[in-house]
Amino acid sequence: MRPFTYSLAADAPEAVRQATVPADAHVRAPVQLMGGGTTLLDLMKLDVMRPDAVIDITPLATARYGNIEASATELRLGALVRMSDAAEDHAVVTDYPVIAQSLGLAASQQLRNMARLGGNALQRTRCSYFRDPSYEQCNKRNPGSGCAAIDGFNRLHAVLGTSEHCIASYPGDFAQALIALDATVEVLGAGGARSIRFADLHRLPGSTPHIETSLAPGEMITAYVVPAGPWTRRSAYIKVRDRESYAFALASVAVALDMDGTMVRSARIALGGVATVPWRAAEAEALLAGKPLDEAAAHKAADAAFADAKTHEHNAYKVPLGKATLVRALLTTQAMEL
Repeated sequence: MRPFTYSLAADAPEAVRQATVPADAHVRAPVQLMGGGTTLLDLMKLDVMRPDAVIDITPLATARYGNIEASATELRLGALVRMSDAAEDHAVVTDYPVIAQSLGLAASQQLRNMARLGGNALQRTRCSYFRDPSYEQCNKRNPGSGCAAIDGFNRLHAVLGTSEHCIASYPGDFAQALIALDATVEVLGAGGARSIRFADLHRLPGSTPHIETSLAPGEMITAYVVPAGPWTRRSAYIKVRDRESYAFALASVAVALDMDGTMVRSARIALGGVATVPWRAAEAEALLAGKPLDEAAAHKAADAAFADAKTHEHNAYKVPLGKATLVRALLTTQAMEL
């Protein structure tokens, strides 16, 4: 690991002021804000990220950034809440089960006890070519160098939202629940506070895969706000992986349904493990709205969700696996007893 300076944040405005330095993306900036640090320190040890300074913002957890607040209209999750605390919170488990399940199936218990919600949604890809600097070709780590994964071993890579410059999959679980539930993100930067849709947080790779989010350098996520609705209690997260513990998704699905008997008033669906960003399956949602939900309808929705999938040599299996996971998630969520 390269030498760096370490300091504790005394207050949020001062932390973001120190972190607001010239850079083309916050993930490459020479000053990094750190919560749990479970991804940042890992990538620093691998020599993928090389910040000159790390500012530990966990002392700010004693303020509102570390609280879970549930009301009749919304759920507010502070960015410095530990993943394990949110996964076990009574209001989250009862009224937003898709969030609790997505957090409970992520990483290991030790990591969930350390990692914070703010950083979890910003975790970077597990693409082996990105995480190994001995590979020169990686447009995400070394812009303009090419993508070794496209012609390499790409079993874990994305089939949706890819480009000729990057096929790295987004690895998180929590983000699928947030995008399915139309969450918003509260952000603090040098210019003050602002809110953005969670759906606008992550950027498709396009020709600039090294710019992964819409955050400006130094901006810090302070909270996620999830609107309450008739769909939040009937929600679930299904994750398929190579082993049952401490593994990233090969395919995952977050579903929230508003039902009238067997009729779907509205469906919210997000896919994980198969796309370059947290992926909202809008075509599948549209097919289900206003119609009865049965196995045939679920299969049609799954076909629509993967209609634009583009596979490579080793990851074609993700299309049928993703479809099957979506069908299972829809029928599991429909059958929930509330």
